[in-house]
Amino acid sequence: MKQLYDWLDQNENKLRERGFFHDREGTFPTETFDELREQGFTRFTVPEKYGGMGASLTEFLQMQQRLAAVDGASALSLGWHNGLIYHIASYDLWEGELPGFLFKEAVSGALFNAASTERSSGSPTRGGMPETKAVQKDGSWFVTGRKTFTTMLPVLDYAQVSAMIEETGERAYFFVPLNLPGIRMEETWNSAAMRSTGSHDLVLQNVKIPGENRIQMKPQPAEPGTGWLLHIPACYLGIAEAAFHYAVDFSLTYSPNSLEGTISSVSHVRQKIGEMSLLLKESEAVLYYTAEKWEKASKEKRVNSAGDLAAAKHIVINNGLQIVDLAMRTAGARSLSEDNPLQRYHRDIRAGLHNPPMDDAVIEKLASDVLGK
Repeated sequence: MKQLYDWLDQNENKLRERGFFHDREGTFPTETFDELREQGFTRFTVPEKYGGMGASLTEFLQMQQRLAAVDGASALSLGWHNGLIYHIASYDLWEGELPGFLFKEAVSGALFNAASTERSSGSPTRGGMPETKAVQKDGSWFVTGRKTFTTMLPVLDYAQVSAMIEETGERAYFFVPLNLPGIRMEETWNSAAMRSTGSHDLVLQNVKIPGENRIQMKPQPAEPGTGWLLHIPACYLGIAEAAFHYAVDFSLTYSPNSLEGTISSVSHVRQKIGEMSLLLKESEAVLYYTAEKWEKASKEKRVNSAGDLAAAKHIVINNGLQIVDLAMRTAGARSLSEDNPLQRYHRDIRAGLHNPPMDDAVIEKLASDVLGK
């Protein structure tokens, strides 16, 4: 793992500049992902017995935070790959040979994500059924539908695609190689935030999928916990951290002619820096305490951690919004310049509000935990 951090340290400026370029252009940083593959980032959470690094949840989150401080969009994108692999491996979630195949492919540099969101059904966390249809014929599955928000799609090799089986109306999941006939990418991603995640539409038109590629879940002693989703707040914590460091550096170097020194001596600037530092410490404490608590819990008890996980996401994202706002107030109107990194941090961190679980669902969950259903 140390070699990945060393590589990030050595290439930080290049990756950051490239990230800002692709954000301005609204394009996907394919060259960054070529380098991430080459360096072994795709095997970070793959179990060691398959040739991976076997990162723990805490180690995974620390890497997310570090990479996001350099390029938030790339970190969020890669986080879905490493997070899903961590989740599948930690619960031994899938039956058959599919997990072993996926892990070995990831070690070789393949990228994987889930494709579940649709325009009509909204976020799958809200419980909507997919309109993508799957029909079984002659031992194969034929899948037709459209998935939105398919992050990393320009470089994605495999996807877990949700669909409704037409005959029975049940929800099913399929492991889909994205080089199959009938699959195409439609470039629909035109967001003001996280512009370079390549979250385009995945279109499937009567795609023939081998029968064994239907994902079958192994029986679990309890509903699998979703600790892996802490990669989302970890990413936005990294963005907030980047904004904080920009504001600190700015305060230490900006010296208007009305002052003898820099603005770091001005009381209201010092107040903002102190508030940002406090919010960062609070966010890190909550995030990593929650991760540690989750890792120490048994699989049976992890199902009761949903409130803790949701609260951690809520706290980190909303603290991050405050941190970026304070950083922009510190830098003043120049923070709105397209050449200033703070305007990107401002746009990107707001995307965290729309990653699951959303704030209203978090508050309702916490209320239910206290008051009962």
